[in-house]
Amino acid sequence: MSDPVDYASLIRPVPDFPEPGILFRDITPLLLDPAACRSAVSDLADWAKPLKPDLLLAAESRGFILGGALAQALDIGFIPARKPGRLPSETVSVEYQLEYGADALEVHTDSIFNGARVLVHDDLIATGGTARAKIDAIERLGGEVVGCAFLIELEGLGGRHHIAPHEMHALVALPAQG
Repeated sequence: MSDPVDYASLIRPVPDFPEPGILFRDITPLLLDPAACRSAVSDLADWAKPLKPDLLLAAESRGFILGGALAQALDIGFIPARKPGRLPSETVSVEYQLEYGADALEVHTDSIFNGARVLVHDDLIATGGTARAKIDAIERLGGEVVGCAFLIELEGLGGRHHIAPHEMHALVALPAQG
């Protein structure tokens, strides 16, 4: 068995992006390391397999990066959640708050059916607004959220509590600032 990956060392802090006062967590260094990227997908899949999801829902853009690979590792379907107006068929829309503003996501109305068990994924959870929006979309479409899997959890911003009671896992916890 190989040594565990130090994911935190592969996540670059970028101060004042996209706005002053925000500490952005750049996952590019992790993505540039194929072994670390494979390990992240494998570690997330190992956590998610016992949940027995049928589908994985991830939001553009950074959620798509590992989300597609994670869905493949779990041998389940992938549901894209996109910004308004980018999906070609009928959608359900959910609004949410970011640390620095408001936004919305849309999901095709026919992507979740028959009470499908859905895993929520994103690269990062901060306040939990985006994750909560994905959960709301899944539940509005009749799906069951079986868990939420993240690469990074920013500590102290309440994200974990915002998505409760849903089970949550992150590969690395980082301070929101500093």
